[in-house]
Amino acid sequence: MRPSQRRIEQAVAAAEALAAQRQPAICVLCGRPIPPEARSSRHHLIPRLKGGTHKGTVRLHQICHSAIHARFSEAELARNLADPESWRTDPELAAFIRWVADKPPAFHAPTRMTRARRAARKQRD
Repeated sequence: MRPSQRRIEQAVAAAEALAAQRQPAICVLCGRPIPPEARSSRHHLIPRLKGGTHKGTVRLHQICHSAIHARFSEAELARNLADPESWRTDPELAAFIRWVADKPPAFHAPTRMTRARRAARKQRD
């Protein structure tokens, strides 16, 4: 038995009403909302390579997620940066947060690690 057109329209209206009430997610790094059209991802609080597969994730704008991984290695994240508050205390990430704060919620730009940081990381690892 096929649903009637009226039932379909009611179901669509109900789904749209629920979607309109839903609050957008908030990025735990920059504090800006993450609208549905924004590029976003989940960040493992403890990197999966360091045993954090089932230890929890947080939702971030993709640009914020990229900034974290451009600044810290997996080992540094696992060792002493397993909570968002510790990310905000880093001077470089604090400068990034101030820079991105006035950007639109769906803003995205490529984030790259600097050559100097890449060379230093190679020497450390």
